[in-house]
Amino acid sequence: MSKKDKDADIVIDEAKEKVKEAGKKSLKVIRFFVIFVVAFMLINGCYYYVNEQENAVVTMFGDVVKTNTAGLYFKIPFIHKVQKVDVTTHGTGIGYSVSNEGQNITDEMNGIMITSDFNLLNIDFYLEYKVSDPVAYLYNSNNPEEILKNIALSSIRSIVSNYTVDEAMTTGKGLIQAAVKEDMVRELEEHDVGLQVINITVQDSEPPTQEIVAAFKSVETAKQGADTAKNNALKYQNEKLPEATAKADKIRKDAEAKKEARIAEGKGQVARLDKIFDEYKKYPLITKKRMFFESMEELLPGLKIVVTDGKTQNIYPVESFMDSNTNSTETQAPTAPAVENNSEEGTANEEEN
Repeated sequence: MSKKDKDADIVIDEAKEKVKEAGKKSLKVIRFFVIFVVAFMLINGCYYYVNEQENAVVTMFGDVVKTNTAGLYFKIPFIHKVQKVDVTTHGTGIGYSVSNEGQNITDEMNGIMITSDFNLLNIDFYLEYKVSDPVAYLYNSNNPEEILKNIALSSIRSIVSNYTVDEAMTTGKGLIQAAVKEDMVRELEEHDVGLQVINITVQDSEPPTQEIVAAFKSVETAKQGADTAKNNALKYQNEKLPEATAKADKIRKDAEAKKEARIAEGKGQVARLDKIFDEYKKYPLITKKRMFFESMEELLPGLKIVVTDGKTQNIYPVESFMDSNTNSTETQAPTAPAVENNSEEGTANEEEN
C-alpha cells in the first residue's frame, strides 16, 4: 500500500471518529430536550388554576372527585381530569334574537303567544341565568341551555294564556314576570340541569301586525276618553256634592230654627193663654169682651162699632164720642166698658153679634 493510500485511510478514520462524536452530542441534546419536555409536562400537569368566574370539576377515571372554586390546586397528571365551568350570570332573549349589528330580530315561532281572550300577542322576555351546580351542568344533560330555553317557553306560554291581551300589555306585566320565574324555578328543580334563574323580565309586548296595533290604539284612545269622562264626572261630583251638602245643612238648620221658633212661640202662646185664663177666672165677662174685641181688631181692622139695644129706633152714636184724630181701631177697645155700663141688654146683644 502506498503512502497516499495510508494517508487517505487515516483521514477517513478521523472523519468517522468526528461523525461518531457529533452523533453522540446530538443524541445527548435530544435526550435532554425530551427529558425537559417530559418534566415540563409532568410539572405543568401537577397543578391547575381556577379564577373567580369559574368552578372546576375534578374527575378520576370518570368519577367526580371534587369541585373547586377560585384558587391554585394540585392534581395527579394523566389521572385527574379537570373541567372548568363558567359560573357568572348570562343572559338570553326569549322571543327575539340580537343581530350582529345589535338590532333585535323578532322570533315569530317563539315570540307570538295567545291570551285568555283568544288574541295573539308578540311578547319578548330577557332571561338571566347562571350555573348553580357544575356537576349537574356537565353530566346530567347534553345541552342544559336548550333545556332551559324550552322550559322558559313552556312557562311563558302557560302563564300568558291566563291573562287578557290588555293585561299582558299593561298592568299584568309584573304579575306575568313573577309567575313565569316561579314556574321556571320549580321546573328546573325537577329537571336538575344545574342552572338557576336569576331574573326574567318583559322586554316588549305588542300585537303581531300593524292592523291590530292600530285597532289596539283605537281601543286605548276610547279607554282614555272614558277615563277622562269618568274623571270629569268625579270632578263635577266633588264640586257639586259639597255645595249640595251645604244647602241641605242650611235647609236643615233653617228648619230646626223654625221648629225652635214655633215651639217657643207656642210656649209663649200657652203662657199668654194661661195668664188670660187666670184673668178670666177673676173677671169672666170683661175678659170675654176684651178677647172678642181684640180678635175682631185683628180680623177686621177697619171695623166700625155700632151699639144698639136690638131695636133700630135706639142707636148709640159711639163714633160721635171719638176723637177725630184717633183711629177707630184704637178706640174700639176702650169703648167696651162704656157699652158694658150702659145696660145689660146692650151687652147681651153685643155678645150675640
